Amino acid sequence: MDLNKITLPGVEEKRPIVIAGPCSAETEEQVMQTAQQVAEQGVKIFRAGIWKPRTKPGGFEGVGSEGLAWLRNVKKETGMYVSTEVATAKHVLEALKYGVDLLWIGARTTANPFAVQEIADALQGVDIPVLIKNPVNPDLELWIGAIERIYNAGLRNIGVIHRGFSSYDKKLYRNLPQWHIPIELHRRLPNLSIFCDPSHIGGSRELIAPLSQQAMDLQFDGLIIESHCNPDKAWSDKDQQVTPEVLGLILNMLVVREMNQTTENLATLRKQIDEIDMNLIELLAKRMRISREIGQYKKEHDMPVLQTVRYDEIISKRVAQATAMEMSEEFMQTVLEAIHSESVRQQMEIMK
Repeated sequence: MDLNKITLPGVEEKRPIVIAGPCSAETEEQVMQTAQQVAEQGVKIFRAGIWKPRTKPGGFEGVGSEGLAWLRNVKKETGMYVSTEVATAKHVLEALKYGVDLLWIGARTTANPFAVQEIADALQGVDIPVLIKNPVNPDLELWIGAIERIYNAGLRNIGVIHRGFSSYDKKLYRNLPQWHIPIELHRRLPNLSIFCDPSHIGGSRELIAPLSQQAMDLQFDGLIIESHCNPDKAWSDKDQQVTPEVLGLILNMLVVREMNQTTENLATLRKQIDEIDMNLIELLAKRMRISREIGQYKKEHDMPVLQTVRYDEIISKRVAQATAMEMSEEFMQTVLEAIHSESVRQQMEIMK
């Protein structure tokens, strides 16, 4: 895909491009007060949710089109660009009518190809930047599919927002970062602008700064951060919003490293990584050869391929060993499951 980096006239292209504002537009006073304070921190793109998809009915679902007039006033009074989330063709048409400068598609909408196609159809012939959040679940192909639908509508100013992935196991994060997924997306689409949403990944204001730094270290292009003039009184997601003043502190503390800062020492370390990777591949190949021998033995002795007791034993022991060596339990579990899956596949080949 012949994509352009997300750009807006007057917004510097240096990293990070920052989009900030409240989770939801609540009142005209709240929107204008937040916008003015955010603008004082040097932010050029203001965000506010006009339509809010809620998990259950009865919650605050946004002020609707009335709030678009407030965004238009923000643009007039502060000179900032304004942005909001759209989930239907009607949302797109309403936002365009009020002069919204940038649109984004939410995680739940991205997960629905019919909804994304409806938005794409409404955007035919429109030249506007569009950001696409990752789907709720870690499905890279579904994410790329949404990008392709918007691209096929003729848009080229397309980017994505990494907001993390839902999980039943909520420990530190509201949504698991799974950084390897946006990294793989960048590998496939290197010209795609990638923004990080530390507010939704962390789910708490204390995690916004470290997550923003991680995003910069991974060469993300920008950040979309929720900022409210009075976060504790916010009508939605109050725990993950910061005041504009705190937002300014977070942005000022960011260390932005450029790709051209690679040193000779780093090249040496990368060479060591390459050698270790080759050793790992050779060891895995050796392990698979042994797995095939085990498969042959099981076939000759009429034994089932899957030995659940043995598998559970391997998982528990290896995970414990890995955590003792400062690797995460989640990482080791993923690695072992992948190895086991390939071992079973190879043994099934022997059983045919």
